[in-house]
Amino acid sequence: MTDDAFDEFSFLPEQAADLGVTGPLPTARRLQFTLRDGRVLSGLRYGDAPPQVTFLHGAGLNAHTWDTTVLALGLPALTLDLPGHGDSSWRNDADYSPHTLAPDVVQALRAWTDTPQVLVGHSLGGLTATAVAASAPDLVASLTIVDITPGVNPDAGPRQVREFFAGPTDWADRDELVERALSFGLGGTRRAAERGVYLNSRVRPDGRVEWKHHFAHLAAAAAAAADPAPAPDGAVAGLLSTAAWADVEAVAAPVTLIRGNQGYVTEADAEEFGRHAPAARVIVVPAHHNVHEEIPAQLADLIRGIAAS
Repeated sequence: MTDDAFDEFSFLPEQAADLGVTGPLPTARRLQFTLRDGRVLSGLRYGDAPPQVTFLHGAGLNAHTWDTTVLALGLPALTLDLPGHGDSSWRNDADYSPHTLAPDVVQALRAWTDTPQVLVGHSLGGLTATAVAASAPDLVASLTIVDITPGVNPDAGPRQVREFFAGPTDWADRDELVERALSFGLGGTRRAAERGVYLNSRVRPDGRVEWKHHFAHLAAAAAAAADPAPAPDGAVAGLLSTAAWADVEAVAAPVTLIRGNQGYVTEADAEEFGRHAPAARVIVVPAHHNVHEEIPAQLADLIRGIAAS
């Protein structure tokens, strides 16, 4: 399948059927916004009504990682490709810290939304969403952070993912990527791995296939230099910084932390989060780090309740 012939929304009917979602699917289209410095930020819009919920993904993922959650949610939504991911431009300085990403997200939200959003972020997206909520409170009705806090040890969970991305930077075809993902125990079923690979890779002009996100290239370069590879969901500047906790404390909107009982956020992390955000609600769900991929319907139910409150 070539990129020209590929419909990025072709998986939605199958995903809806797996969820038991009946009726017409929401309209879905890709958006692009040119940032002030000329880079492009891309995203997906679901539904014809103005977005109520905006989702930010984790590092190494893309806007499509939220597809199943959005289908289960049933609300008009916006999902963004963070800089360096999906169809958004890579940064020349390779700085993907939350404080660097947040201003780009703010620009896009001001262009694409007209009411304060239920802002949901997973992992790197959760830290970025927190920085957005702290710096642009008028854009955020509530903040939901999924399985991350500024206190999480960035090397505690994603070693397998780092090794996975620190391989070759290009491939003969997507089937090779699918086989590699399955060999690392990633992607779940073969069909799910195929979907994830197709939505997170692209065919270069020379016919070779590469990941869309910048982290694979950064991880491979670090591995070649015999340095610790960047952790796709942790080793970005500012993760453990005082500034990140200051963001948590500065958020004026209602805050919810959703953590997987087998995810990256420990009980101690959650307790520390509560000390910085004493009014925040903490919800524990039966999942690993990628809560939205394991239990999308349950996560959607939680978000729907937050949006209605």
